[in-house]
Amino acid sequence: MSFTVQRGTNVSHWLSQSSRRGEERAAFFDQTDIERIARWEFDHIRLPVDEEQIWQKDGRLDLEAVDLLRSCITWAIKSNLRVIVDLHILRDHYFNDEEVPALFTDPQARKHFVDLWTDLSGVLAEYPPEAVAYELLNEAVAPTAEVWNETWAPPHAALRKLEPGRTIVLGSNNFNQFQTYPDLAVPDDDHLVLTFHYYNPMFITHYTARWWSGGSYSGPIRYPGVPIPDSQHRALDLLKAEGAEWENRRFDREVMKADMLIPHEIAARHGRPLYCGEFGCYERTPEDIREVWYKDITTTFRDLDIAWANWDYKGSFGLVDSHGNETGVRSWLTA
Repeated sequence: MSFTVQRGTNVSHWLSQSSRRGEERAAFFDQTDIERIARWEFDHIRLPVDEEQIWQKDGRLDLEAVDLLRSCITWAIKSNLRVIVDLHILRDHYFNDEEVPALFTDPQARKHFVDLWTDLSGVLAEYPPEAVAYELLNEAVAPTAEVWNETWAPPHAALRKLEPGRTIVLGSNNFNQFQTYPDLAVPDDDHLVLTFHYYNPMFITHYTARWWSGGSYSGPIRYPGVPIPDSQHRALDLLKAEGAEWENRRFDREVMKADMLIPHEIAARHGRPLYCGEFGCYERTPEDIREVWYKDITTTFRDLDIAWANWDYKGSFGLVDSHGNETGVRSWLTA
């Protein structure tokens, strides 16, 4: 059997991007959540894990975190869900770093990247290849595509020696964006899934989100159409000054399709499945706009036969809120 997925969700802020530890971490996500995801007819989870959660500073595995990781995979298999284990943040690589991450400048950091995957393989190799896949790194931000190609190749080669039949998930440089796909050196690998992320337009999907530069804009927005109206002169002047006018082009379902056809055609050329591992719309975006955006993107996925996992299960983009109460997102994803 091969590793195949179609519809999933990201289990964020549990073994990644979280300060929770001990009982609080264990309680944040458990078997009842897995059963709920399966009941909603998703077929997989994408499971982000961070180096600082899975490994202590001295390089030893954190046994408590590893136990949670293994328990989650066991729960998922029991519920007939597949799992993509995503190495999300490294001590030497964070996608929001303001400077070039050490992963791309320090040979020792690159060697360490290989060692991390060797460790994870030792922890996870016993799980069936049709149930668990490995995503090499979330949203690489190398200075050039060539540097990213040089960086992912060693862990890919190491895993191929250790686990020849394991599916590996690989994305392009610069946040897995669709437009960087032509520069990805796709390897000849029968057990490879190509991935990209889609959060366009950011003024819609990250409206007032404080962690990106455009989050300071809180004026009117539109979707479909040009996100920021012509009447918002100050915001438009700022975009022009920053060379970011591209973020305010017209967006609709046809634009989404044209964007996604770039990685789609490359995946087809190599005979590999295509997977959108992240997409979503921030909870502060007006609800009527969010609903249309979600319906358009899932229609595009269906049109192009692209598998997907929304960001996220529990969070500010979530299927459920921080208290576990269902939001409207699931109904928009399955409409």
